[in-house]
Amino acid sequence: MIKVKNLHKSFDGTEVLKGINTSFEPGQTSLIIGQSGSGKTVFLKCLLGLHKPTKGDIYFNDKTYNDFTKTKKSLLRKNMGMVFQGGALFDSMTVYENVMFPLRMFTKMTKAEMDNRVTEVLDRVNLSNANDKFPSEISGGMQKRVSIARAIVNKPKFLFCDEPNSGLDPNTATIIDQLILEITKENNITTVVNTHDMNSVFEIGEKIVYLQGGIIEWEGNNKIIHNADNKDLISFVYSSNLFKKVRVAQQKGY
Repeated sequence: MIKVKNLHKSFDGTEVLKGINTSFEPGQTSLIIGQSGSGKTVFLKCLLGLHKPTKGDIYFNDKTYNDFTKTKKSLLRKNMGMVFQGGALFDSMTVYENVMFPLRMFTKMTKAEMDNRVTEVLDRVNLSNANDKFPSEISGGMQKRVSIARAIVNKPKFLFCDEPNSGLDPNTATIIDQLILEITKENNITTVVNTHDMNSVFEIGEKIVYLQGGIIEWEGNNKIIHNADNKDLISFVYSSNLFKKVRVAQQKGY
């Protein structure tokens, strides 16, 4: 579980995050949404420990990150999985080698144990036949699945995804969404997704945090978002013609 209390972050005197208070539960897919410049990326980087908050606390399982020793911070990072926007796969490594990389870096597993774990996660993301391929030889959707496999190979307690559906067609994006949701449930992971994809909001938004101007303007889930009493949020979510039609249908009770 992650708890955020009165989180502030400033750069050169400009306040980007202005007192964030929220929490993210294990076994739940939590989405951070908002327009460009709302503070989403800065918030995610604070959660990852890449930005040090100007003020406030972030708790991981009721222990504040500010009080962690260097050793405890290192252990926490080993319990974090990250799916990057561009995949961030190593071009010179095969799919199998990419997924094995965290095990070589952060564990003392034997070669046989690493082989078994890599095989297990690749099978879980339906890529057991792509072991020897290089990232350039597989599709964008397959690359994202490799990135997810690599992120979970160390059995993390926390999973962070930055725009996981970026550049994907709608059908492939839905597959990635469902994979993230299933893995979160199966392993009781605390999952936080930073996204612009409104399909993801309705597909897997078990918790939704809407940021605007560095402030949480709305919290809820995909079952109640269409009834949100926030004009900016409704305008943002239903900005496309597709979701305008969904909005009209919901209002008419279809």
